[in-house]
Amino acid sequence: MGTGKHLHMPNNAHDIAVVGAGIIGVSCALRLARQGLRVVVIDQQQPGHGASFGNAGHLATEQVFPIADVSILKRLPAMLMDPMGPLRLDWKYLPRALPWFTRLLLNLRSEPFGKTVAGLRALNESSLAAWQRLLADISRPDLLKVDGSLLVFEKPESRQAIAALQTRLHQQQVPVDFWQAAAVHETAPQLSERIQGGLFFPRTGHFIDPYRVVTELVEAAKASGVSFVKQQVQGGYVQEHGVSLITGSGGFKARRVLIACGAHSAKLIAALTGKKVPLDTERGYHLMLPHEHNRLPFPVTSLERKFIMTPMSEGLRLAGTVEFAGLQKPPSMERAWQLHRLSQGLFRKDLSADNATPWMGFRPSLPDSLPVIDQVCDGKVLLAFGHQHLGLTQAAVTAEMIVQMASPRSQPDDLPDHKPYTLDRF
Repeated sequence: MGTGKHLHMPNNAHDIAVVGAGIIGVSCALRLARQGLRVVVIDQQQPGHGASFGNAGHLATEQVFPIADVSILKRLPAMLMDPMGPLRLDWKYLPRALPWFTRLLLNLRSEPFGKTVAGLRALNESSLAAWQRLLADISRPDLLKVDGSLLVFEKPESRQAIAALQTRLHQQQVPVDFWQAAAVHETAPQLSERIQGGLFFPRTGHFIDPYRVVTELVEAAKASGVSFVKQQVQGGYVQEHGVSLITGSGGFKARRVLIACGAHSAKLIAALTGKKVPLDTERGYHLMLPHEHNRLPFPVTSLERKFIMTPMSEGLRLAGTVEFAGLQKPPSMERAWQLHRLSQGLFRKDLSADNATPWMGFRPSLPDSLPVIDQVCDGKVLLAFGHQHLGLTQAAVTAEMIVQMASPRSQPDDLPDHKPYTLDRF
């Protein structure tokens, strides 16, 4: 099969084969097809059934700092000992994770940390406008609510940490306002009186149904000529006139390939480019509460409890826990149910967990907290992976950047420079 003799697609049947049908792959596929390119999307799951299905739904433009900072060293014992902690490292996975964590810690030094913040900020500053363009193009702007979001605190001693964070955000020119307790309770009256105040982020938003966003983009992509194939890509190789992908049913040939399969990208990247990328996964959990509508006007995050609550069309989604345990270990759904326990005391009346559904997905993470958005192998291999917990936020702007590389016509002038996101930084 490696010779390509059994490939059932004629040579150059597609301009671009997109591997990965999550929010990033689908957004890229639609944008590429709208440029007149022949596009096929290949994934072993139905579109949107990976990490894109269960994300927090928060358009997190305010998150310009990586989830890890120097305090992670102090927290490491707790990460190993507390199975229900907000940031969890599995004991058995520690030997495999150690090289990745070592690189993560090295990236917390002043200079690389500054590059990470600048890279995240550049993508996030462009994300909201890019999403508004993309949803307008498919006539579904209603799927995104740009009502802001709120980070609340309960303990009086947390006020100093909130003030320090506000200062850091102002230094990065992130729009943020401090809200006293009265403003919080006026806007979100169901929240507990324990809330002392918080930071409001006016230029953030949330998606009322993240999975619906993917399916609407898929329908628009199909209408633009994109074909979707449910197969597992097992490998591939770059040839003189294009790329061959090997699947269980034969394979595909295309002039170019876009790798956008999230936490599963490393093996294919190695096969096509010879490059070993330090890709790991943040296993994220959510708990969907179907009986909790109209509790919150917009996403609310707890500073002390370290999770987020997002109102959606199907109820209230609790999310935010991170676990490092690799791709193979079965989910620990107790971590999802822990989110409901964390919510207790945040509302005047506790949330109902009746008929709640838990979920776990893989967030693709690189040790410098930046994605790879690049083209290599003389432009035959395009890359869009490693967005960690900001895949939904950065999907639309990533798609515009990929199109700029693949078909540099009529793209927005204010797209981020792709240099911070190149593959050769590893």
